[in-house]
Amino acid sequence: MKRTLGQIAEMIGVELPNQAFRDVIVEGASINTRTLKENNLFIPFKGEKVDGHTFVKQAFEQGAAATLWQEGVENPPLDVPLLLVKDPELALQEMARVYRSQSSFKVVAITGSNGKTTTKDMVAGVLSTQFLVQKTEGNFNNELGLPLTLINVEEETEVAVLEMGMSGFREIAFLTELASPDIAVITNIGESHMQYLGSREGIARAKFEITEGLSEHGILFYYGDEPLLKELVEKSTGFCSASYGYEQTNGLFPKEVEVTENGSKVLLTADRDQFIEVPVLGRHNVLNALAAVRVGLHLGMTLSGIAQGFRSMKLTSMRMERVNGAKGEIIINDAYNASPTSMKAVIKFAEDMPVEGRKILLLGDILELGPNEEAFHREIGKEIHPTKIDYVLTFGERAHLIAEEASEHFPKGRVQSFGLEKAELINMLKGLTTANDLIVVKGSRGMKLEEVVEALQINV
Repeated sequence: MKRTLGQIAEMIGVELPNQAFRDVIVEGASINTRTLKENNLFIPFKGEKVDGHTFVKQAFEQGAAATLWQEGVENPPLDVPLLLVKDPELALQEMARVYRSQSSFKVVAITGSNGKTTTKDMVAGVLSTQFLVQKTEGNFNNELGLPLTLINVEEETEVAVLEMGMSGFREIAFLTELASPDIAVITNIGESHMQYLGSREGIARAKFEITEGLSEHGILFYYGDEPLLKELVEKSTGFCSASYGYEQTNGLFPKEVEVTENGSKVLLTADRDQFIEVPVLGRHNVLNALAAVRVGLHLGMTLSGIAQGFRSMKLTSMRMERVNGAKGEIIINDAYNASPTSMKAVIKFAEDMPVEGRKILLLGDILELGPNEEAFHREIGKEIHPTKIDYVLTFGERAHLIAEEASEHFPKGRVQSFGLEKAELINMLKGLTTANDLIVVKGSRGMKLEEVVEALQINV
C-alpha cells in the first residue's frame, strides 16, 4: 500500500493533527521495529507487558514515515507525521479493508484444519510462474496478521495468497469480509480447536464461514471426500464451488499417485494428461497439491505451467522438512503443529517410507482437543504398527497416552515416554540413533519439538 498520510487519514476516518504532514508518503506498515522497513507506517499497540508507543522514536530513527498513536496515551509527538486513533488494531483493520476495496489484485484465501500453510506455499509457488504473487508470511493469519499482510501487498501484485486461521466461530467470517477473496479454499476438516468448537460439525461450519466474504464472482474449492463439506456446499447458494480429492466423484482427482523418496508423482487430466511432481513428502500432501492445481487451472494456467511451478516452490519451515542429523540420520521435521488427523498422516508416511536404518517416531502433545483429548491420543497409540516402526518416543503429558497404548502391542523397551524436560529426551535420542535412521518429529506448536531437531543436528 502506497498512500499519503492524508489519504490514510481519510481511509480510517480521522483528522490529521498537523496538516504539514499531509503529503508524507507511506509504504506498507509494521507493528515491530525489528521488522520495520523504510517508509513504513508504524502501528504501536499498548499491551499488558509492552507498550509499543515507547518504540515510536526508534521507529522513526529506523526510517518509519509516520506512526499511529492511541488516544489517551500521554505525550503524543505532534512534531512528527502522526495520526491519533481510538484503537490501533481497529484502524489497521479498516485501513486493510479499504485498501483491498481500492485494489485490483486477486485474493486467494485458504483455511482448513490441516495443510493451510503448505497449501498456501504450493498455491503461491504454482502461480508465481505466471503472476506477480505475494503470500502470508509465517503465521500472520489472524485478525492482526491478515490485515497487516494485506497492507503490505505491493501495488503491482496480481495475486495475494492469504492464509486464514481461527480458534472460534465468526473469526474466519471477519477475516474473509476483510479480504473479499476471489477464490476460497478449504483444505479439510480435522479436530483442531475441538475445545472451542465442540465437534467436527462445528469445525466445518466455522471453516465454511470463508464463503461469506467471497467476491461477486468468487469460487470455493473444497476437499470433496469430506462429507461435512459436501453437505454444507449442497445447502448453500450464491457462489460457485468445485471439489478435489481422491474419489472420482470430484471435479479434480488423481488418476495415479506414485510415492517417491522426494515426494509424489501425480497423474492428472485437464488440458491433457500430465504428471505433476509434488516435491513434498507424504501422501497427504497430494491433496494440498490438488488444491493448488485447482487454483492454477481456474486462473488460466496449463498443467505444464503448474508442473513448472511445483518444481520451483518453497515451503515454510517445519512442514515435512527433511534435514540431516549429525550422525547422518534422516530427520523429518513436521513440528510446526499437530492434530489427530495430521499426526496419523505423518505416522502412515513413516511406516511406508523405505529407509536403510530404523524408524523412530517422536510425537508430542496435541493441544486444544477439548474433553475428548484422551481418546484422540490413545487412538493414535493403538494405530502404530510395531512391524513398521522400531521405536515410539513421546513428549508431554498428553502424548504419554500414545505411549501407553503403543506399549500394549510393542516389544518391551521400544516405547518410551518423556515429561516436559527435553534434555533427557535429547540425550536418549543421541545415544539411540545411528546413520540412516529415520526420525519423524510431530507435535503441537506449544511443544517446540524443533528444539530436539536442532539438537540432533549438532555434533558433540
